[in-house]
Amino acid sequence: MLRTVRAATLGLLFALGSVPAEAQTFQGLDTTKPPPKKKKKSTKSSTSATKSTAPTPAAAPAPSGAATTTAPAAAPTAAPAGSEPALGVDTTQPTPVKPKSAKDLPMPPPPGAGASKKTAPTTSFEALDVTGKTADRQRLEAANAQFLAKEYDKAGLAAWDLMNDPKMAPLHLESQYLLGKTLYRMGLYHSALGEFSQILARGEQTRFFSKSLEWLFFISHKTTNESIILDEVARYANAEWPEKYRSEFYYLLARYEFVRGRALEQVDQKAEAQKSYQEALRLAGKVPRNDPFFVRTKFLEGVIQSRSGNQAAALEALKEVVRLTRAPADVKGNEMVRDLAFMDLARIHYAARQNRYAIYYYGKIERGRPEWLEALFESAWANYRIGQYQQALGNLVTLSSPFFRDEYFPEALLLKAVVYYENCRYRESTAIIQDFDRRYKPVYEQLDTLVKKDMEATEYYQVLADIQKKVKAGQAGGTGAILERVLKLALTDRELKNTNDSILEVEKEMDLIAARPTAFRTSELARHLDDGLKKERQDLVKRAGVMARGKLELELGNLRTLLGNAERIKFETTGKEKEFLEEQLQAGGRKAIVKQYRYSVAVADDQLYWPFTGEYWRDELGTYEYTLTKGCVDRSAGNRKVTGAQ
Repeated sequence: MLRTVRAATLGLLFALGSVPAEAQTFQGLDTTKPPPKKKKKSTKSSTSATKSTAPTPAAAPAPSGAATTTAPAAAPTAAPAGSEPALGVDTTQPTPVKPKSAKDLPMPPPPGAGASKKTAPTTSFEALDVTGKTADRQRLEAANAQFLAKEYDKAGLAAWDLMNDPKMAPLHLESQYLLGKTLYRMGLYHSALGEFSQILARGEQTRFFSKSLEWLFFISHKTTNESIILDEVARYANAEWPEKYRSEFYYLLARYEFVRGRALEQVDQKAEAQKSYQEALRLAGKVPRNDPFFVRTKFLEGVIQSRSGNQAAALEALKEVVRLTRAPADVKGNEMVRDLAFMDLARIHYAARQNRYAIYYYGKIERGRPEWLEALFESAWANYRIGQYQQALGNLVTLSSPFFRDEYFPEALLLKAVVYYENCRYRESTAIIQDFDRRYKPVYEQLDTLVKKDMEATEYYQVLADIQKKVKAGQAGGTGAILERVLKLALTDRELKNTNDSILEVEKEMDLIAARPTAFRTSELARHLDDGLKKERQDLVKRAGVMARGKLELELGNLRTLLGNAERIKFETTGKEKEFLEEQLQAGGRKAIVKQYRYSVAVADDQLYWPFTGEYWRDELGTYEYTLTKGCVDRSAGNRKVTGAQ
């Protein structure tokens, strides 16, 4: 019997959020070339010399109301593949013409002179402002210079002052864009996202709209919780995305649609959920096969098909993931995707009662990988189903080792009890069930008390945080330690874990602001950022609290089911033991319940038999086989279905 939470295919989907896009290139932003140096004054007074100093039409800035749908002005090769945004400055302002003295200006022709020769009209300077750059522009360029010099505190404060100066209204947008870049460089990613989100909210016609979209991807690669980026991506799904990020955009939007479909399915809106699933499949299909994101979109396709009940299509998609990640070069960056594909392949076969296929795919998870322990546990059930009790018990020996004492596998004890029951070892089976009750009944009672308190969402999150702090400080023990494992298991839900990680990230950013030099941390900008982070943390804690309560309720229900199954196993074990004892009494004590099994210690040539004496070694984990030395006189006598076992 697989645990509901650990066996759910959905819970595995969001493990992809942390897989890096190894082959995706992210070139720098705002790497436009600086304006050309001003030429020295020419002594010529001809019309052609005068025109050569004027800015060309190609250098004119885009109008503030025009939509910007292209990538930054820099050539795609300006930054190396995989690099972060370059420390560039947006220099789209035209280069002003240096004023000339009156004697350098061309003299107007005398009246009537040259009329028949059709001379070209001269350029008039009477309506141009030739006094040089304005003080406002100089302030902004000074802030840009500080940004380039990596003086981020000064650059951020200067940009903030410009943003809040009513007289600088024409430069507010550009100043906010500079502030967003500066905050990113300071490691304040959530604060930077807030600034870019405000720019994006102004609409596609905004001058920095396209560039701000690109910054979303850079921020998404720095934060653990992609859901906040997914919300922004979905909000601008109809925008013209830069081509070099288009595949990642389709992948993220497909994930967003899947999450939406899952939420709709949970509230029993299955028709709408299917629409979201189909939209997710359509978006995933837009990613080309030779793109680095294709493997992940193919895995997403397999998960969606499995969720929709199309197991044949799901198997084909998951097998394609395995084929695409077969070579070492392809596995790099996709290790977790490959492992998750094997896990889902095993689970689909297990659900179809094709246990040997399931065991084969579970065995593909390498030792030490994040899914390895889960694969061992689930493989133990598959081995039990086909009567391979030694291997099933051997897997449970690994799970009970001191190396994994912080893991939560309560059902492992029930599986062990069922195996002993199947082999007529009734006393051992009963003792295992008693051990299970002793461990987990107090945990159930504490969980039940927590859920019945009906606290605020933030209080439920605080319970989770307090338990973690106690365990880290070594103050939790006994039931408290097991309860912490339950809460830790709740955090294996990717959505709750990501939200919890975001809270920790926000708190870290607040600490970073408090550690900045005095001029920055006592500024209005610092107070503004701190207020924004506090509000974001409050919202995240509330969201995490709602999810934490939901997971606690789910684990409470699962533990209630396991305790009920334990009672049923104990009842059937007691009944079977009573039946054999009565037969023994009728036979005058001459009827045996168990007998010694014949077994061999022979192993393959590349293996070594070593008796287990209670000492664990890391290199032995996962290789144990538990030899049943005795069991039922009639091997089929114990093969009777136990309620609650699979």
